[in-house]
Amino acid sequence: MKLAFAAAVPVDCPLVLLPVAKGALADADLSSLGTRAAGFVGEAAKAAAFEGEAGSIAEFYAPGDDDGLNRVALVGVGGGEAADWEKAGGAVTARYLVGGPATLAIDLGDVDVAAGSVARFGAAIVQRGWRYDVYRTTLADKKKPSLTAVTIVGASDAAQAGWADQDAVNQGMELTRTLVTEPANILYPESFVERVTASVEGLGLSVEVLDEAAMTALGMGSLLCVSQGSRREARLLALKWNGGGDAAPTALVGKGVTFDTGGISIKPAAGMEDMKWDMGGAGAVAGAMKTLALRKAKANVIGVMGLVENMPDGAATRPGDVVTSMSGQTIEVINTDAEGRLVLCDAVTWVQRTHKPATIVDLATLTGAMIVSLGNEYGGLFANDEDLARDLLDASAASGDKLWRFPLADAYDKLIDSPIADMKNVGPRGAGSITAAQFIKRFVDEGVRWAHLDIAGMVWSDKDGTHYGKGATGYGVRLLDRFVRDALEK
Repeated sequence: MKLAFAAAVPVDCPLVLLPVAKGALADADLSSLGTRAAGFVGEAAKAAAFEGEAGSIAEFYAPGDDDGLNRVALVGVGGGEAADWEKAGGAVTARYLVGGPATLAIDLGDVDVAAGSVARFGAAIVQRGWRYDVYRTTLADKKKPSLTAVTIVGASDAAQAGWADQDAVNQGMELTRTLVTEPANILYPESFVERVTASVEGLGLSVEVLDEAAMTALGMGSLLCVSQGSRREARLLALKWNGGGDAAPTALVGKGVTFDTGGISIKPAAGMEDMKWDMGGAGAVAGAMKTLALRKAKANVIGVMGLVENMPDGAATRPGDVVTSMSGQTIEVINTDAEGRLVLCDAVTWVQRTHKPATIVDLATLTGAMIVSLGNEYGGLFANDEDLARDLLDASAASGDKLWRFPLADAYDKLIDSPIADMKNVGPRGAGSITAAQFIKRFVDEGVRWAHLDIAGMVWSDKDGTHYGKGATGYGVRLLDRFVRDALEK
């Protein structure tokens, strides 16, 4: 999907849409349609009870001043908030992506809209048009996307100037969605590395890859214990962007379990196919790093992705085994399906020892308990620093990738004490997301700001959203980019 800006509606544009705020139909400027069409559309919209609710669309064939017919539509933008414009943009693409015209224009006219809202509007138009039809060989032509280009008319100079940065976010989200969507026979640790490094080639990112031999030499027994039941070797991928001078870097750490059977603690068969997206945290980090490089972010950021496949063969880790992490701390593995934290703890230790970050933000599809708590509406936030928590919540509100904060406390930490090792990898059933966060916290060095984002309910959706269709959402890329932009690029 291509999006462009123009001062006037392109000649012979087959469909023009006009934004209308909620309850403002009577005041809407329809004059660009011509006198006859404006009168017709205004009356027809009243008859259709169109009220300008965000995302609502009313389409008409209106008589033109030259006696021809004009195809026009009104799109509701609600109260005019950025989230309303995003909903409207997604609705436009959802309506016309398949079976609609190849091109259309949206004429902002004299609508007063902030540059940021235009960005969210245009981004939703592009993001909602993403599809992954690579494996569809019998898809009928009428079910294939027909809309290829959208023109926004009358946007401010500021909105147009900021589009390049927004397009960088779109490209980062496309990478994330592709990674999350690919099946596990195609995307596994080695091919994840190949796919991501090819996608960011030439953007100025430095790349480091550790194979199993290198991780074994470093003592990463926690991460490797997850991978040892699979014929697919583990990898650790690091992408580094230096755009902030001599400042200590911020580390983004992603869980990358490319398929999770649960290991010996095997999952039920029903729904296990969903576990191809258990690498959604690593996917978000990869997409965010591509975004930062594309827009030349003025910050130092390193993205670290711990990549494993969790399978149950004769070499697999057993419940009750004790492993030694890179930090030297020992872990009693009670449940091999609580594997994500075992991957993250070694990735967190590695980045601290090698790159000395001032701040770490990790992302992981970590616990089913998070979905029980928040459903598919918010990701969970845990943090050891109030300013960091506030910055992430602000980025959440500004970007649309929503977060909700959860507590950390010594009482929860005691629930993962082990009678035979330094800790166990799961606590009791209650507070499962919190004890998982407490586990990771034990590997964060003194003085390092740290936040953990449990995004289990957010990387995949079984229904359409405002800026995505059913499937991979791209969650996390917008959030991380906004966090870097607002909190680090000062």
